[in-house]
Amino acid sequence: MNYALLMPQLIVIGVATAVILIGLFMKQEQKKALAYISIVGLVVALLLTLINFDAMEAYAGPPLYGAIVVDSLGQFFNMLFLIVAILVCIASMNYYGKNPNQDEYYSLLLFATAGMMVVAMANDLVTLFVGFELATLSTYALAGFDRRDKRSIEAAMKYFVIGALSSAIMLFGMSFIYGAAGSTNLEVISLSLVSSPIAILGMVLLLGGFGFKMALVPFHMWAPDTYEGAPSVVSALLASASKKMGFIAAFRVFIFALIALKMEWYLPLAIIAVITMTLGNVVALTQKSVKRMLAYSSIAHAGYIAIAFVVVSRSASAAEFAIAGGILHALSHAIATAGAFIATAAVAYVVLSNNKDAKDVDSIDNYDGLGKTAPLTALLMAILLLSLAGIPPTFGFYSKFVLFLSAIRGDLLWLAIVCVLNSALSVYYYVKVIMRMYWGDPKGEKIKEPSEYILALILAVIGIAILGIYPEPVYNWALGAAEVLLP
Repeated sequence: MNYALLMPQLIVIGVATAVILIGLFMKQEQKKALAYISIVGLVVALLLTLINFDAMEAYAGPPLYGAIVVDSLGQFFNMLFLIVAILVCIASMNYYGKNPNQDEYYSLLLFATAGMMVVAMANDLVTLFVGFELATLSTYALAGFDRRDKRSIEAAMKYFVIGALSSAIMLFGMSFIYGAAGSTNLEVISLSLVSSPIAILGMVLLLGGFGFKMALVPFHMWAPDTYEGAPSVVSALLASASKKMGFIAAFRVFIFALIALKMEWYLPLAIIAVITMTLGNVVALTQKSVKRMLAYSSIAHAGYIAIAFVVVSRSASAAEFAIAGGILHALSHAIATAGAFIATAAVAYVVLSNNKDAKDVDSIDNYDGLGKTAPLTALLMAILLLSLAGIPPTFGFYSKFVLFLSAIRGDLLWLAIVCVLNSALSVYYYVKVIMRMYWGDPKGEKIKEPSEYILALILAVIGIAILGIYPEPVYNWALGAAEVLLP
């Protein structure tokens, strides 16, 4: 067994531990170095993940006994989590550059990333739950990291209460699956699980537990308040990486279950997907807070990704293509949304630079004339919003194209039409922000834009531009990842 394939996870955990220990002996003005240490660790982990992208290792013997698996699917999502963590770390160098608790912040960020990576590689329900808890416990603390901000504390409390409830429901469902299959190993479950009331109840409870993590309707109520109240860089992590952790878990569990139970799940799953994307887009139209708008947009995109489960349960011939589309859209949405939330942090910096007493820094009114007061931020944010809207030639367009086409291949033309109409509806609220940035009247003077925010935004834009123009390599990776799930 090649344990070297676990080095990316071990590096992230090791750096997280080192950061908190080193921070104990550093003066406050020296703690910005912890950001560089964190970024270096994440970059090394990302490079190792990419080098071993096609590796396969089941770790069937001791000490892991098949609880962890290294495959293309896990590596793809590990890549996603690490990319988002790097972007967030870079932006955090400005956001928390003067915070005396930077060691705790970066350590929590890295532990959250490590938990997500454990979930991506989990081949056992217990391992899956442990990874979830490592990630969510860290993100609870991150959501309330601005302890003097009442909205941040409120966001953390709502996230904690709903997250604890979802964990309980998920664990309850796992117990039923264990009772029905006699094992917690996903491969054993896929072979031994048969349709029974216990198995169906277990899957319904798991759908509820994972639904909270993915923010699918009707389990979405925590997301807007949490994303709006949490620090912008933390919202970037939650909307881009933490939510995708729910999807990789759902891919691991539900694809096996849909095949093993041999039941027609497509109609209830289709209803959930349609309601999720429609509610997210309709409510986003009326939002005055840009962060809240992005939160509802993120809910809508969760509905798009859920199409993959609908197609898999409906058509075996289109299943691989649908899963690849879902995985691709998870990546495109993660990069663009991370960048968009980081851009809101940059805009807040601009607003506070012009008016230190400004309170509602997230209001869309503050985006008026941003093209003149912070031209680079406005340009980069506009490109990211266009990707979220699915405008070519961005990566967001390509991933939506593959995902919607999979619905057509799965004889679900009506679902593809609903998706296209929803995507068209979303263009309004994305373009509204862009128009106000370039056609609104500036509310302040032009300022020097923070280099850390700009660097993170440039990296995000480069990613969605290159992958939009030349998507073939990442498409092939996604197809390889999809093959892992199908017999």
